[in-house]
Amino acid sequence: MAILPILKYPDPRLRQVAQPIAEIDDEIRRLIDDMAETMYAAAGCGLAATQVGVDKRLFLVDIAREDEPSNLMVFINAEIVELSGSQKWEEGCLSFPGATEEIRRAERIRVRALDQHGKPFELEATGLLAVAIQHENDHLNGVLMIDKLSALKRRLVSRKVARQSEEQAV
Repeated sequence: MAILPILKYPDPRLRQVAQPIAEIDDEIRRLIDDMAETMYAAAGCGLAATQVGVDKRLFLVDIAREDEPSNLMVFINAEIVELSGSQKWEEGCLSFPGATEEIRRAERIRVRALDQHGKPFELEATGLLAVAIQHENDHLNGVLMIDKLSALKRRLVSRKVARQSEEQAV
């Protein structure tokens, strides 16, 4: 396993629309392992393949708290088939280091996907799990959390991320 570099905003590759995965082979399984190691090393609760520069419809989510056992969920070729209600959640993103913003998303979702073994599943989610799935699925469509903000907040977040990048470069 390997820790992969996470793309940071405004890298244009974050805007790519990911391609469906035709076959779950050793390469995809290795990518899942590497993405999991990367996500945990970065202390994230979700990671999309596009965030590590891979143009595949794959994302991982693990919303377990630090005092709970890991609950890694793999979503391949996910499709959100139902959205209802509305909630606001303070979101962060590994591609926007240091930035968190309140984002409005659906309160309840239903998603269909394949797991890491290629087995289809359907899941209903609420709360943080619903938020994380929507956030990561957006990444696969080239949509970033910054796109959900007002123009003013977008500028403020862009500046904050730029400052953070400059500080890390020093």
